[in-house]
Amino acid sequence: MSIFLVGAGPDYVAFPEVFDRFAEEVSRHVRPEGPVRVAVVVHDRGGNPAARLPEYAEPLNARNSCDVVPVLLGREEAVNPAVFDGVDAVVVGGGLTPAYWEALKGAAAAILRRVADGAPYLGFSAGAMITPESALIGGYRVDGREVCGEECSEGLDDVAIRDGLGLAPFAVDVHAAQTGTLSRAVGAVAAGLAARAVAIDENTAIVLPAAGSADFQVIGTGNCWDIRTLPGGPEGSSAVTVTVLGAT
Repeated sequence: MSIFLVGAGPDYVAFPEVFDRFAEEVSRHVRPEGPVRVAVVVHDRGGNPAARLPEYAEPLNARNSCDVVPVLLGREEAVNPAVFDGVDAVVVGGGLTPAYWEALKGAAAAILRRVADGAPYLGFSAGAMITPESALIGGYRVDGREVCGEECSEGLDDVAIRDGLGLAPFAVDVHAAQTGTLSRAVGAVAAGLAARAVAIDENTAIVLPAAGSADFQVIGTGNCWDIRTLPGGPEGSSAVTVTVLGAT
């Protein structure tokens, strides 16, 4: 079982490797009664999540026939945790991170149980950001100062950390180099909002071997940026270290 956290939305042409690796893990689940079942969680800002479903389902079926269990997020509806009972894998899509968090926060324990039982998890953009124990779900200011562009705020002012799905022990940010959210991740750690954060570029993913693992592999064409606190910073601030990691 692995946890795949992708730094952007689905793009099978530009970044097929993450679909291929995930499909390989899904194929290890064998159901005597039929194809494996994959829950695919999708939100759409325009209110039509069903229209976004093929972006996720078609690449999976191209590699490995499966039964997609659609989890289509409404504007304010919470997901029934029972929808994840018995599924063999979980995919959470990209889009508005606070909307995914609001809909799935009550199902966090159910998703964590499935992953602990061996179901691989694949999170794109928002689906990666809500994955940690302490999830960074948006915002662009820390202590009143901008740490990234307002266009990356997801409708929030202050950088917000919330209880996430509990699958990763560090905060996650996405579109790091491409949209400048690397500085948001750095700002969150420097301000003590998170002890550690990993910012992931587009066309790049990190792969955790198990829920709660502090170690990961980088795949794809970009970098990920591992940000941690350091003791002994200047008075009134925290020192951080940033390690740049690429695919090996």
